[in-house]
Amino acid sequence: MSERPYVTLSCAMSIDGYLDSAEPARLAMSNAADLDRVDAVRAHHDAIMVGASTVRRDNPRLLVRDAARRARRLATGRYESPAKVTVTASGELSPDAAFFTTGDGPRIVYCPRERATAVRDRLGDRATVVGLGEDCVTMAALVEHLGAQEGVRSLMVEGGGTVLTQFLSADLVDELHLVVAPFFVGEARAPRVVGPAAYPWTAGRRAHLADTRQIGDVVLLRYALSERFGMLDARESATGAEALAAQAADAEAVTAELP
Repeated sequence: MSERPYVTLSCAMSIDGYLDSAEPARLAMSNAADLDRVDAVRAHHDAIMVGASTVRRDNPRLLVRDAARRARRLATGRYESPAKVTVTASGELSPDAAFFTTGDGPRIVYCPRERATAVRDRLGDRATVVGLGEDCVTMAALVEHLGAQEGVRSLMVEGGGTVLTQFLSADLVDELHLVVAPFFVGEARAPRVVGPAAYPWTAGRRAHLADTRQIGDVVLLRYALSERFGMLDARESATGAEALAAQAADAEAVTAELP
């Protein structure tokens, strides 16, 4: 069995623990500097995941925005942006959503086996549809399939609350990036970061706070949630060194061919 992907969970919340407001328009929790940090984190991962409700509500593109970061990915033999992953119980996804129509990387949709044929018919060639489980897709099965069948070594999970809850309660997260915005939402119908569940981290097993950083008016809390914490940093350092070596070799080859 392949090693399961390294999982980074990334989200931003209000002081009182909300992901968004209850209004149709998305409430920005972050700022420009932090969004650039998120872009850099995305660029380090093989795949990005959001739930189907996030695809429907926010219509995210899930792309690496910075041109230099995209170029570095191409230089190491990867797509400009990571593969996109979502999971759906209902199969109600529009093939015209930005998730499916933007970017150059693969798009993978997980759903219960009984819905896989209908989802394939709906999406056509815009995504690879994978049926897992009878009634629901577990996140453990999903990450196992990503590692063993799709070759994904690192996964960034960006929401929404149901998906975050499922990953955290299943103890599948290696590191958590939690950004706190400087305001309250206070709306009963607004989505929370996580819902009720049996979480591995309790008063008797505290999560390890590995780093804190102020980024403008928001604060980043970086938690180490497994013994594999930091593994992705080491992988990226090695990949970057390989890319530099390859560029140097190419430059030498060109120089040797000059008259």
